[in-house]
Amino acid sequence: MRALIAQLDAYLQALYPPDSNHLLPVDALRRADVVFLVARLGADVVACGALVDQGGQYGELKRMYVRPDCRGAGVGRAILAALIAQARLRGLHVLRLETGIAQPEALALYERAGFRRRAHFGPYREDPLSLFMELELG
Repeated sequence: MRALIAQLDAYLQALYPPDSNHLLPVDALRRADVVFLVARLGADVVACGALVDQGGQYGELKRMYVRPDCRGAGVGRAILAALIAQARLRGLHVLRLETGIAQPEALALYERAGFRRRAHFGPYREDPLSLFMELELG
């Protein structure tokens, strides 16, 4: 799992400057308000994603990543669906996320799942390298 997160960090650091990287610290993945999921193919961890409960107001998706060699196989969709299910179990009605403009696969995944673009939220500021999205869970 740590190797996968290191890959994610390196990937994002290659795409965006430090001010545009909003990484959830690894130690935060153990908090009670965070659901962290991984996907495995055999013994290999190939994808991850986290849901952060923002005080019951909304859930925020963080740390979504699928290894490049595993993209297109539905692993990202499965992680996203499981996180949406976890948000519903927690009674959350809205999911939000921040992602970068240089990640077309992620943007397509979120749009296919029904996420819509919105203004910045929470601790984020406007950033030309960031996109903000929201999904109403109903």
